[in-house]
Amino acid sequence: MEIIRAAILQLQPHKGPPAPNLQRLGEILGQLYRQAPRCDVVVLPEAALTGYFLQGGVQELAISADRLASELEAVLRSHWPAPLDLVVGYFEADSGLVYNSSSYFSFDSQAVSLLHTHRKIFLPTYGIFDEGRFVSHGGSVQAFETRLGRSAMLICEDAWHSVSATLAALEGAELLYLPVASPLRGLAGEEPSNITRWRQITASIAQEHSMFVISSNLVGVEAGKCFGGCSLAVHPDGHALVEGPFLEEAILLSDLDLTELRELRYRNPLLGDLQRTWPILATRVPGPNRA
Repeated sequence: MEIIRAAILQLQPHKGPPAPNLQRLGEILGQLYRQAPRCDVVVLPEAALTGYFLQGGVQELAISADRLASELEAVLRSHWPAPLDLVVGYFEADSGLVYNSSSYFSFDSQAVSLLHTHRKIFLPTYGIFDEGRFVSHGGSVQAFETRLGRSAMLICEDAWHSVSATLAALEGAELLYLPVASPLRGLAGEEPSNITRWRQITASIAQEHSMFVISSNLVGVEAGKCFGGCSLAVHPDGHALVEGPFLEEAILLSDLDLTELRELRYRNPLLGDLQRTWPILATRVPGPNRA
């Protein structure tokens, strides 16, 4: 598929169990189908099924990826009568551990398939964040095949570390999905500094690696912290195809033309240079005590 229609759901979830948020997701998908039945992939924010600031509550509210696939199948059968892919941010329970995860599901109008799960690697434990106390670290960045193209996922702070997107690019990703829960910070300027920073990060990733970046951020107030929205779909040349409103829920539609991506990679072969040089660099990465 050369042109992909992505729908970014910039949402304020109900804080608590996933069931009410899954029910509301069905209502939103029904609305979306009536407005734009030709949609290929829907992207939800980080922690979209429970809210983000759960602290120790993640243990009782986390669900397995397989259970989520089953719950989504029921929702989609009721509200979406066509094939659809979904990127869903949630707290994942697996083998007694909890992860801040994003899973990629593919619905063929009959059943839901789980294609890949990314577990957040960089867990903030500073300032207003305490995530590293309550969930386990993921350990890899992997690209995977979908009917829409080769894809990868990162979650929020993962993208603030440039190596994460570099690993996704080395894996051949053309589409990078980025669920985010980013509370407003740096309020002294014309706009919150984290909103400005997200524009810079997503544009830099897209431009350096010639990939589409699709970022969905929470909105609303939770535990006294305010999520700002301003979700983004960014073209491989670095310009924003669409940006969500500030502090408001929204459904954002964007068409992603993979032929433009491949033309950019041909004209500006930074990714090819990286792939050729990385094996040399990887053997020379210094350890913490090496000069």
